[in-house]
Amino acid sequence: MKKSKTIKVATGLAFILLTTSSSSAISWEHKNAGSDAKLVLFGFSQIGVEAGKGVIKSDSDAKVKFGADRIRLGWKYFSGNVVGKVFLDFNQATDDKEDVALRRVIKDAFVGYKFNKALQVKAGLIKTPVGMGFTIPGWNLDVIKRGFDKKLAFERDTGLMISGRDIGFGNNGKVNGLEMGHERPWKGFGYDIMIANQSTRSGAVKKSKKSEAQGNAYMGRVMFDWGQELHTEASYGTSPMAGGTKDSEDYNVFNFGIDSHFGRSNLKFEYYDVANIQGREGWDMKTTAVTGTHFVTDTIELAVKDIRGSEKLDGQTSDVSNTYFGVNFYLNPANNKMDRSSKRKRNSHKVMVNYVVAGGDTDLFNTSRAEDFKKGTGSFYRDDVILAQYQFKF
Repeated sequence: MKKSKTIKVATGLAFILLTTSSSSAISWEHKNAGSDAKLVLFGFSQIGVEAGKGVIKSDSDAKVKFGADRIRLGWKYFSGNVVGKVFLDFNQATDDKEDVALRRVIKDAFVGYKFNKALQVKAGLIKTPVGMGFTIPGWNLDVIKRGFDKKLAFERDTGLMISGRDIGFGNNGKVNGLEMGHERPWKGFGYDIMIANQSTRSGAVKKSKKSEAQGNAYMGRVMFDWGQELHTEASYGTSPMAGGTKDSEDYNVFNFGIDSHFGRSNLKFEYYDVANIQGREGWDMKTTAVTGTHFVTDTIELAVKDIRGSEKLDGQTSDVSNTYFGVNFYLNPANNKMDRSSKRKRNSHKVMVNYVVAGGDTDLFNTSRAEDFKKGTGSFYRDDVILAQYQFKF
């Protein structure tokens, strides 16, 4: 079968599953020779509309812009201590262009083995452990868009990772070796250590076709949790020759985050400090993101997220902000529980409405000077915008 036909068949299958399945993930279990095997099929779609000067060009007659953030389908596999995951995004390019050794349509593709909670090994294309906000799943966000600080994360990469969770207090948290976020609370320490290809899915790292300008990225993260009331993490990573040439600088990133959940309310804080964006010495940035949410009823949640960045390039400093004011409507939720773990099960049908206020030196912010960084993942708005999104997840 030709590749174009394969893509059409896969896209059709995704559409059927995303429009006809129930709100729960589909799973199959198989018992053979005393070992249990379980395959879980899951997916979600996010259809949205945008309006305002921040998204509609001045020469356009359009009043609104329709689109989709994510159209995803995946499966997870469990057999004893063996785990595996494949995750596809049909809203990404499927042509021959590749990065981190795999096409962008592939979001996750890895296998792993869980020796115990303190030692899990994964190999393949994995969400990297740098950036607390980035490791939160796209279907579990407080506001519609990941902010412009996501451009600073390493995104996903192909490599080898060793991890540990729920270490030190015998809490028996429900961690399964697949998650990179912290939706499932535990008590104790956690860590990730990864060696990978050059992190070219990051907006801060350019790809090079020349082997002399290619190298390995290294990153690590430490965490401490005390139930849903406190999650803390600090991470650091470096990707060599980030400008795509042998003489370009290494890109270095430090991230710190805190997440606290109390009943109907949640607070998050995140900080980035990065150096040598796209291998340019002196192109540095620091960002902070503060997020607060509160359920005013069992199905209506208010959200505010303020992202601020200070960027240095060519002796110039630009300070900007994007502030999201949002209301989230949970349609036919699976439960009315308000703890952090249960909230992740309430996202099957969700409508989100955001008003984003842009502030600061938006006309000087230097993403406009590097088109490939401007096109990187993560949204930055130079003017106010209105966003709305419907999410369906199973």
